[in-house]
Amino acid sequence: MTRTTPLGVGLVGSGFLARTRARCYRALPGGGGRLLAVASRDGAKAATFAREEGIPEAVKDLDALLARDDIQLVDLCVPNHLHRPFTERAAAAGKAVACTKPLTAYVGQDLGPEASDAEVSGVDRRRMAAVAIEDARAMVEACERAGVPLLYGENWVHAPAVRRAAALLEASGGRILDLRGWESHSGSHSPYSKLWRYTGGGSLIRLAAHPIGAMLHLKALEGVAREGAPITAVSVVADTAEVTAGVAPGPGVATGWVDVESWGSVSIAFSDGTRGLAMGSDTMVGGMQSRLVVLSDQSHLECNLSPNDALRGYGAAPGVFGGEYVMEKAAHDAGWHSFIPDEDASSGHLDMCADFVAAAAGEREGRSTGALGYEVTRVVMAAYVSAAEGRRVTLDEVTP
Repeated sequence: MTRTTPLGVGLVGSGFLARTRARCYRALPGGGGRLLAVASRDGAKAATFAREEGIPEAVKDLDALLARDDIQLVDLCVPNHLHRPFTERAAAAGKAVACTKPLTAYVGQDLGPEASDAEVSGVDRRRMAAVAIEDARAMVEACERAGVPLLYGENWVHAPAVRRAAALLEASGGRILDLRGWESHSGSHSPYSKLWRYTGGGSLIRLAAHPIGAMLHLKALEGVAREGAPITAVSVVADTAEVTAGVAPGPGVATGWVDVESWGSVSIAFSDGTRGLAMGSDTMVGGMQSRLVVLSDQSHLECNLSPNDALRGYGAAPGVFGGEYVMEKAAHDAGWHSFIPDEDASSGHLDMCADFVAAAAGEREGRSTGALGYEVTRVVMAAYVSAAEGRRVTLDEVTP
């Protein structure tokens, strides 16, 4: 049965990602979700955000949003250290929860706010893994106890290219042998990304988490289709580095990373013996590149999330297109560019928000849930242990 009235959505946060979410919820058809309120710790910023995004109300905090009976879905676009407590509070209030990626990270939550930046990033990686994975488990269990869905904000899973690839793989009945994925650009939008205590790592957790999520998703689907049970990740070998050290600040790649990596890779071993290789880096100028290659025994599929070549264009000089948007991380519009017609759609953000709403309304199970977020957390945290110890690490040995 199709809904004829929108589902009430409350947005928590007013930063870059919240802007994307607001834009996508606004673009959903009439039976989709309607943003009713935004909550942010900065009241003035929240009020400005609400006015600019056409949201009826800005509220002072999460509790004010949770008290509203007309809100059924809470979308968390907040820093990593708030993911667990906000999820637990929203679930206890009977709200469906959508949480941005990563589901959890280690940001010194067991040390307290008085810990220095160096103390946070200096914690043993195994202890980091135990804390982050336990937080992810607690979030999943809190929503299970409350009987509400926990939805994981991995847009790659919802991207049209990845969804089409999944359908083709199912139709072929083939076995995925080799997955290769990466997300690269010139540096994060946020200056906080350069400190471990705010992000829980660098390019591995911020960028490589995307292809990792897509790989785990596709292998799980393959296992269910072929054997009735998901194929899962079992171990990793990883490497991380700060490769921009010594580069002078300028218009190119971001510099000044304090205690996090600007390059990371992880090789994932799956339970059926196949492999995936995921990379993330802050070393690419000229816009963002998001790619996933899937090699099966019967097919070769390439998913080009960004850039895609639906519209290529050339600008003779900066500003020739009057400030029109090019694509994420493009510094200007001069020269050749991929002018992505609808980046929210091709990146999967639009369909992801539609899926959040459908799952929150009980129409179907979400495509990307807390279960996937939990497994991504295990892979990423095991990868940091592997990079620190220089050896293969199983996911079970770092899981509390």
